[in-house]
Amino acid sequence: MLAGDLYAFQDLLTAEESDTVQRVRDFLAAEVTPIANEYWTRAEFPTHLIKRFAGLGLAGVERSSLLNGWLALEMGHADASLATFYGVHAGLAMGSIQTCGSPEQRERWLPAMHDFDKIGAFALTEPTGGSDVAAGLRTTARRDGDHWILNGSKRWIGNATFADLIIVWARDEADNQVKGFVVPGDAPGFTATKIENKIALRIVQNADISLVDVRVPEADRLQSANTFKDTAKVLRQTRAGVAWQAVGVMLAAYEIALRYAGEREQFGRPIAKFQLVQDLLVRMVGNVTASLGMCVRLAQLQDTGVYRDEHSALAKAYCTTRMREVVGWARELLAGNGIVLDYDIGRFVADAEALYSYEGTREINSLIVGRAVTGHSAFV
Repeated sequence: MLAGDLYAFQDLLTAEESDTVQRVRDFLAAEVTPIANEYWTRAEFPTHLIKRFAGLGLAGVERSSLLNGWLALEMGHADASLATFYGVHAGLAMGSIQTCGSPEQRERWLPAMHDFDKIGAFALTEPTGGSDVAAGLRTTARRDGDHWILNGSKRWIGNATFADLIIVWARDEADNQVKGFVVPGDAPGFTATKIENKIALRIVQNADISLVDVRVPEADRLQSANTFKDTAKVLRQTRAGVAWQAVGVMLAAYEIALRYAGEREQFGRPIAKFQLVQDLLVRMVGNVTASLGMCVRLAQLQDTGVYRDEHSALAKAYCTTRMREVVGWARELLAGNGIVLDYDIGRFVADAEALYSYEGTREINSLIVGRAVTGHSAFV
């Protein structure tokens, strides 16, 4: 049981699901946590872990939304960058093919992605747009016989520097609708350039993508991706995963702070005995508990099929905001030691900024919820 799971939410998992969680937790503690700061500092991806992830047998497996969420939590608890790598590959890329691909396309691509023999990326965001991507997508697709010609640029595309398959979203010049295409990483005219000098998720290999007359066969167009509403179906699922990741980051920050409070002495006693320190810890675990409760209920809604955009939007907006508070309080508790990587919290503080922003900003997700509760759209 994680120290911050004060209400024992993990007990809601079945015995078999708990065994899966423990297996993943043990793997992350042994393989990821010890090297995370080193690779974060170098802004490099530990490629040797890719096949180790395959050994866990997680990607593309049918399971409860509660277990899916808890696994995202465990990954965020170990390292937000590796959680993002997994979320892009297994959530956004595989999810696009599962949701928008034909049966033949699912059979063609998903088994190799399940085994991590093929790594996926998801290219939606563009250099000149983010939150307005639904209406402002500029990458174009033009039909040319049995092929499509893609032109445009993408930015912040995780895994793109080494991905084998990139899901590229482009606007059809003929009908002005957004469509999805599976583009090989070595396709002529496709270039992915690593984004340097990041202060968050440094392990994630984000890239700027250039598409210059990239030819894609009609057979590689996702057959059920015909409008941005289809893209949104994928985002609805993965947005929930980010909320769970945020809870994992909160839990890690709380545990770091709790452990430090018990070990650090001031005025001849552990600082855990001071009232103001206990107040910080209680605020942290309160945020964790509230956010975890929201995510658990969200998973229950997913599994019953009563699941709408505002559900995942609210969870993403709320949990990442509470996460930002928790990592800040944890760094405050560690004082000067909180700004060095030696105590781990510095990495979580920095990485939290990325989770707070991607998969829809707090403002955009708030407007999604606002539209649902008022019946009025305030996007423009």
